Amino acid sequence: MKLPIHERFFTWQGEGAHLGRSAYFIRTFGCPVHCPWCDSAGTWHPDYIPKKIERLDPEVLAQAAVAEKPDIVVVTGGEPAVHDLAPLTDALHARGLPVHLETSGAFPIKGDIDWITLSPKRWQAPLDENIDRANEFKLIVDNRSSITEWTDLYGARFGERSVWLHPEWSQHQNAEILNLITNWVKQHGAPYRAGWQLHKLYAVDQLDAGSRKAVPLGGDPERGL
Repeated sequence: MKLPIHERFFTWQGEGAHLGRSAYFIRTFGCPVHCPWCDSAGTWHPDYIPKKIERLDPEVLAQAAVAEKPDIVVVTGGEPAVHDLAPLTDALHARGLPVHLETSGAFPIKGDIDWITLSPKRWQAPLDENIDRANEFKLIVDNRSSITEWTDLYGARFGERSVWLHPEWSQHQNAEILNLITNWVKQHGAPYRAGWQLHKLYAVDQLDAGSRKAVPLGGDPERGL
């Protein structure tokens, strides 16, 4: 079964518990959630969908990944869980590669995943089974009530798993949002942690020829890249 692939590239993980580890990214095409600040809008926005979408056999993807000798393989999107990932995870594991998944958690996860980063979205709630399976959470802070909103909904279920607070990228220089995250972490401590997308500061993804050119956040040029 071939998977629609938006891009695949060798870089390092720019966020979360595995920050800084060498990583081969496989970004699937397609997402029904359509976040207005999505930083991968080329996977779904009609104005930015590439003219050609590769459909690749999982064995081909796994062989390309293992050739780079990464520490981990990150499967992301779009929303990768709208696809059956089992053939891909099997092919990667057969080559000794740990598989990490970045997902909204709103769809059943098919495949053997070693690490799940769950980033819930307002527009489609995560499934209970995925909240239980998550290894860490990433909360997008796009307004002054975001952290309270997510904590009211899921705080009782976080347990000791890390909860990363990420400024929505068009707000990453907004002092109010940054101070909100800072104060929350100082006042509440674990499991909350201040998050960042460090790979964007390095522009590391664009160093690999397989990475596509960035498109506006959510497909909206006014939000920037």
